[in-house]
This record gives sequence, structure tokens and C-alpha cells, in this order.
Amino acid sequence: MFSEKIKLFKCLVIASHNSGKVTEIRELLVPLGLKIVAADELDLPEPEETESTFSGNAKLKAEAAAIASKLPSLADDSGLIVDALNGRPGIYSARWAGPSKDFYLAMNRVNNALKKLDFEKKTSVSRSASFFCSLALAWPDGITKVFEGSVKGTVCWPPRGNMGFGYDPFFMPSGYNKTFGEVNQDWKHSISHRSIAFAKFQNYVDDA
Repeated sequence: MFSEKIKLFKCLVIASHNSGKVTEIRELLVPLGLKIVAADELDLPEPEETESTFSGNAKLKAEAAAIASKLPSLADDSGLIVDALNGRPGIYSARWAGPSKDFYLAMNRVNNALKKLDFEKKTSVSRSASFFCSLALAWPDGITKVFEGSVKGTVCWPPRGNMGFGYDPFFMPSGYNKTFGEVNQDWKHSISHRSIAFAKFQNYVDDA
């Protein structure tokens, strides 16, 4: 059983150095009743994300943490996909925020790219977008499982709300009139890309 296997290790590593992401993942893991430790708490290095897909980067991070810590490790690679920008920023979502991780800068960069398209095409291009999450669970023995989730919506300008993190104030899920930055975490967890991936992870936990 998964639960018995976890008990042998006594804890699970969150292979991330993003404090907002770590907080959100911790909250989603609460039902499992596991001891959770973040990568920076173990002084684990942050590997360079060299893969070309969300799943590839999630696996890379989870496997690096599992090897270094000798503990089961969970990594998330997620980002914003803007249709009119051919999927950008995509896997480069965090990098669009620059070295200082300034996501207002990143959101402004996306908005400016859309405005440039508006000007070039002499019409307003679609603001349709989606959030995508790939979640990888890596065991020290080399086995890795991947779970994915996505949610469709639109990007808005100016950003709205000061809750959440990253692009949350910029993204409005389809069927709602609030951004992820304007709602509490419980509401966000009910529909987010990350919660969808975690539901698949939970099913794996229950069935393993």
C-alpha cells in the first residue's frame, strides 16, 4: 500500500523553493496526514529546469530531490498558457518574472505582448488562457509517477486581488467573474489546475 510505503520513510519532500507553491501544496496534502518537509528546509539545491515540457521539468525536480534526500519527493511544474501567444509563457512562466521573481513584471509582459498583437492585427485578439499543472512523485528507488491538471479561463488587465501567488491576480477561470487573486485558498482549491492534478494523485494514493 502507498500509505505503508510512505510510513517507511516517515515524510514526503516538496521539491520546490517557491514559498507560495509550497504553502499551497502543504494545504492540499493535509488529508494524507503525512509529515511534509520543503526542499529548502533540507538545503537541497534547486536544479535547472532544462526540459521542454511541464511533465519533464516536474520529473526532473522530483527525481533530483528524491536522490539527494533519499526520501519520496513531490514536485510541481506549472504555468500560464496564453493561446494568442502560442502557449507562452508556458514552461517559462516563472522566468518571465525575472531574477527577482516579480510577477507583476511577468503579467505586464504578457499584457504588453497581447497589446502588441492587437496593434499588429488591428483588432483585439483573444485573451483566452489556461493554467496547467504537472505533478511528479519520485521514489528513491527510481520509480516516478506523473499527474496532470488544467483549468481554462482568460487573462485580465489590470491584475485584480492580492491573494494567491504568481499569475493568480491575472487569471479569471471560465464561468467566474473573479480572478484567483480575489478568492480564498479553499475556493481556489475547489477548481484549480493544481487541485485537479492532486485529485489524480489522491486516487493513486487510495488505489496503490
